[in-house]
Amino acid sequence: MDIELRGITKRFGDLVANSGVNLSIKAGEVLGLLGENGAGKSTMMNILSGLYRPDEGEILIDGKPVSFRGPGDAIRAGIGMVHQHFMLVPVFTVAENVVLGVEPTRMLDYLDLRKAREQVREINEEYGLEVDPDELIENLPVGIQQRVEIIKVLFRSASVLIFDEPTAVLTPQEVTEFFKIVRSLRDAGKAIVFITHKLHEIHGIADRISVLRAGKIVGEGLPGKTSDQDLAEMMVGRPVTFEVEKKTFEPGEVLLDIRNLTVLRDDDSVAVDNVTFSVRSGEIVGIAGVQGNGQTALVEALTGLRRVTTGSVTFQGKDITGASVRDRHRMGFAHVPEDRQRAGMITDFTIAENMALNTYYDEPYSHGIVMDWKAVADNSAKYATAFDVRATSIFEAAGHLSGGNQQKMIVARELSRDTKLMIAAQPTRGLDVGSIEYIHKRIVAARDEGDGVLIVSSELDEILALSDRILVMFKGRVVAEFGAGARPANKNDIGLAMAGALA
Repeated sequence: MDIELRGITKRFGDLVANSGVNLSIKAGEVLGLLGENGAGKSTMMNILSGLYRPDEGEILIDGKPVSFRGPGDAIRAGIGMVHQHFMLVPVFTVAENVVLGVEPTRMLDYLDLRKAREQVREINEEYGLEVDPDELIENLPVGIQQRVEIIKVLFRSASVLIFDEPTAVLTPQEVTEFFKIVRSLRDAGKAIVFITHKLHEIHGIADRISVLRAGKIVGEGLPGKTSDQDLAEMMVGRPVTFEVEKKTFEPGEVLLDIRNLTVLRDDDSVAVDNVTFSVRSGEIVGIAGVQGNGQTALVEALTGLRRVTTGSVTFQGKDITGASVRDRHRMGFAHVPEDRQRAGMITDFTIAENMALNTYYDEPYSHGIVMDWKAVADNSAKYATAFDVRATSIFEAAGHLSGGNQQKMIVARELSRDTKLMIAAQPTRGLDVGSIEYIHKRIVAARDEGDGVLIVSSELDEILALSDRILVMFKGRVVAEFGAGARPANKNDIGLAMAGALA
């Protein structure tokens, strides 16, 4: 099945999200779709999957115009989308999740789970997906959960599959296996749209590349014949630097010292299991690992957001295990949380209000019980300019910013004061190459100015590019260390450790 988008335009008030987009998606081909944050990729795919209706233009399937009134129409037309965040019920089996909403039934409308399991096995065999229909979702690693999402789409007879940032939570080994699955789908005649910001993945999987910027298709290319530099420049409209430049590694004294740390989750299961490590001034320590292996609880414990069960946290020689968030902040902690919208900002507040969110009670913003809003506005405008936060006004709601600009706003707030330790979790998740370049420069600048830096990221390339020393977490424990006197940093070995093979 071939699809063509002709002159697609979508407006949200004065904002033009897509402007006259022309795009073709062909059977038996992987189309790589690139674009920076806010370029209009999601809007375009939401139109194709029936969530939005275009203001102008048309969609053609095999040369015939179609009109989708909702997602159900798109699914019936053979279009399926595998979202970045999985839509699975953890306590259901694979088969139950696959048939949810389109359950096969037998006499008197009883659910026919036997038939559901058989259909899942047939799809497994046809595409080499190797998923047990009777396994509970909550017991499956993320790479297998993603296969379940693919089976869900194929079960509904999709001929076109849209993958939205599909490798965001996969280990390098899982990415390799996933690419094999994508190629098998392509070879079976499926049309694939592969949305990503990782340029090396585009070269590894796409047959053709289209680049979207400011709601318009601005360029196309072929893998192997179009360089990363060319693609990045098409995406952001300027040259982009890929190499992370750092001064020679000269660490100072131990700044943060963690000893035998154990931290529990909300359900009292162990999230961090007897972890010991340190961070020195002038050093970037990277923590690699597939998400869900204790990294979130570790960061929450270090920043005062979660209670430590056993063990100790020492900062500049002082025990701060029980210190409050505000106390740590005043000691010089900077924290960039992994979920910027839930933990790093208030979307309904203005940019200026968010910039003062954790310093409103101090000079120059607070004079006793009176807020100096002029100081807030002046400093916010200065830091927004210095950290390249692109907005129409500092009085614009922060929720209206693109993901990259929200992240830069948070980094500006955290680093625009005197800091000693930066803890950044997933600092560039979902960001385009231009925003990634900028955030990386700021992280390295903090390190080069003598701050200790702790980076937690599921992006192995990011960990390798930034870190002076790398720790790998698996099931709540630090299972391997690389660099700075430990074993050399090797992408394959780190990937194995992330999967538990070196535990």
